[in-house]
Amino acid sequence: MDQKRIGSFLRELRTEKGLTQEQLAEKLNVSGRTVSRWENGNNMPDLSIIVELADFYDIDIRELLNGERKSEEMNEDLKETTLKMADYAEAEKQLLTKRLCIISLIGLISLLTALVFVGLKFEQINPLLECIEYTCFGLAVGALITGIFFSTGVLAKIRNNPGGRRFAKSISIIAAVIVVICVIICAVLSIK
Repeated sequence: MDQKRIGSFLRELRTEKGLTQEQLAEKLNVSGRTVSRWENGNNMPDLSIIVELADFYDIDIRELLNGERKSEEMNEDLKETTLKMADYAEAEKQLLTKRLCIISLIGLISLLTALVFVGLKFEQINPLLECIEYTCFGLAVGALITGIFFSTGVLAKIRNNPGGRRFAKSISIIAAVIVVICVIICAVLSIK
């Protein structure tokens, strides 16, 4: 896919309609800078925007992606499939965002809990409180690291490799077992 070619084709289509970049951006609910990046070939529009652009310019999606006009009309099945793909991509993005929010919330609650336990140590160090404090700090750091893996795509790469799902699941189970063992050891030591 030649982004420069697609960009110049998008510029050509826009000028044929007699629109400025700002006017097109307003119609598509994007910034003028975004339209400029498309037309310079620096970025590609999202899948859902590609469908909107093809409809707006009354061209086939294949024409848009090839960066040139063809004589055939847009196939409705292709359009429907592309819309479904865009919906799927949006649903996937929302799911990842939701997971990242949950991980961040767990990390924040763990950190706040650990800080509360730090504040409770006035005169005497209670090993159980210390165990809970360290466990909460550990959860906060773990949530931070997991959030970084989620947001950078490292976790997705691990999961998409052959055997990656098993590896990710094994790491999760090992980490959970280690946390439980640490909590039990700290609890036993605090009773003595």
